[in-house]
Amino acid sequence: MDASIGMGYGTTLTPLLLIIGFLPLQVVPAVLLGQLVGGVVGGISHHKFGNIKLDFRQDEAIKKRLRGLGYIPRSFDSKVILVLAICGTIGALVAVFVAISIPKVLLKTYIGLMVLGIGIILLIRKNHSGKFSWKTLSIVGVISSFNKGVSGGGYGPLITGGQIISGREAKSAVGSTTFAEALVCIVAFSAYVLVKKGDIYWTLAASTSIGSILSAPFAALTVKKAKTKKLKSLIGAVITLLGILTLVKVIF
Repeated sequence: MDASIGMGYGTTLTPLLLIIGFLPLQVVPAVLLGQLVGGVVGGISHHKFGNIKLDFRQDEAIKKRLRGLGYIPRSFDSKVILVLAICGTIGALVAVFVAISIPKVLLKTYIGLMVLGIGIILLIRKNHSGKFSWKTLSIVGVISSFNKGVSGGGYGPLITGGQIISGREAKSAVGSTTFAEALVCIVAFSAYVLVKKGDIYWTLAASTSIGSILSAPFAALTVKKAKTKKLKSLIGAVITLLGILTLVKVIF
């Protein structure tokens, strides 16, 4: 689900593992590691099937303009992933401070309304191809990572839907989200390893990782075969549903 529509991994797997009987501190690191390896394999698979083009070599033309200062990757998709990773770091740092004081009900309502809004916009504009905007992409990157940092969710729907709204093609948006989210999970999982001093439930973490690795290539192939318009409609419908479910959980 996550590698084929750019969302739904943690949202689906975390509650299922908790229902089965695993403890939260066993589940969260396992989900993060599974999403990490699944994101890397999925991103590479999306590259292999032509949904995105990964080329992280230095962009020589920009390097000359920067006179050797800074780093910008060569391919457009790699540039998008880099921007999402940088904005993700900013959003996550802000989230640490906000999460302490903001009421959980207010937070969940905010995320539900935002996800629902993006889903509705996607469905309304499913036949419209907007002009790509780096500014919109950056804003979406910060907001979505902020949501991830304060609540553990709300990243995939916003990143995938936000990219499409900012002018990206649906298949490229899914592929970029898959890879970018893996970079965010690297930081989060590493933090758990340090805090728990390596006391991770590795059996569960290995299981989620193996499942992610096996499914990711098939998900990327599904995106390759899917028609862009139908994929965009599916993503819009799923995001809208997630927004509604989030708000329903707040009310009840």
